[in-house]
Amino acid sequence: MHECCTPIRAAVIGASGYSGEELVRLLLHHPHADLVAVTSRSSAGQTVAQVFPRFGSHPEARSLQFVEPDVHALASRADVVFLALPHGVAAEFAVPLHAAGVTVIDLSADFRLRDPAVYQEFYAHPHPAPALLSKAVYGLPELYRDQIRTASLIASPGCYPTSILIPTLPLLRAEIIRPAGIIADSLSGVSGAGRKAEADYLFCECNESVRAYGIPKHRHLSEIEQELSLAAGERVTLQFTPHLIPVNRGILTTLYLAPTRHFSTAAEAAVLGDEIAACYRAAYEHEPFVRRLEGKALPDTKNVVGTNVVEFAWRLDPRTGRLLVVSAEDNIVKGASGQAVQSMNIRFGFPETAGLE
Repeated sequence: MHECCTPIRAAVIGASGYSGEELVRLLLHHPHADLVAVTSRSSAGQTVAQVFPRFGSHPEARSLQFVEPDVHALASRADVVFLALPHGVAAEFAVPLHAAGVTVIDLSADFRLRDPAVYQEFYAHPHPAPALLSKAVYGLPELYRDQIRTASLIASPGCYPTSILIPTLPLLRAEIIRPAGIIADSLSGVSGAGRKAEADYLFCECNESVRAYGIPKHRHLSEIEQELSLAAGERVTLQFTPHLIPVNRGILTTLYLAPTRHFSTAAEAAVLGDEIAACYRAAYEHEPFVRRLEGKALPDTKNVVGTNVVEFAWRLDPRTGRLLVVSAEDNIVKGASGQAVQSMNIRFGFPETAGLE
């Protein structure tokens, strides 16, 4: 635990991408963290304000310069280092930083999976640092808060997994839904692909367009199925279809779930509905960044963009016998950088909402 009156020193490797930019924003305004280093090979020598003019009114942004990533220099300057890097690349920095005793919060997929064989299956190359997998904690605070408190290597979850796992895990643990036959449809803004120049993500290609991609085996399936299987106590296979939609930020996910309790009458549906409500209340009543919608309200990305909140609502469908759950989040905040800062707050003993409200 860290004394709240003594700021920790934070650094971001790969700070010029969308997640990196969001980390810079959150850390510049964090009451208990000093942003001491930002790295980017393409932006080295420029100040944060030059690269991100929207931060120009912040004094630190006008003076802090991007530098080339140097592990030894960062290890001596920072208490926590965020890795906003592609998978495969992040591990190259995580290994020496972890060995140097720095707390590492990785936003890539490199340490989310427990089995290196699964990593190789989904990411098409051997795991770059399998010896570290047992040391990593999956950084979903609502599930692994106690483990995050003492973790030295935190693997922040993917954006799609966060939108699926938060509504589903309590129901699986309580055996309210069946592990088999789970279907998830997700729609994501274009920023989820990262800041890169590829034809598929040019304005003229994305605007006025909605399309599926990454089917039938999107990479995020690996961590989603891992965590669902742990919750269910048996192997869970998920049907998952992601879609690209012409908005900058936000994810909307619809889950199709099979309850273990049969319901075909209004009375049976009422009993099951009470069980679901009680389950969600017990899991999330005191969670600062999980919003359960009631009444006729349904999730809407416009209500969560720019926040670290994931909101969800559910409906029972007696006609099909299914439970429908819809969630919404900001893929850059709760789906990436905000959740990483939330884990930092837990790890260093700060109020969990610090810098995120």
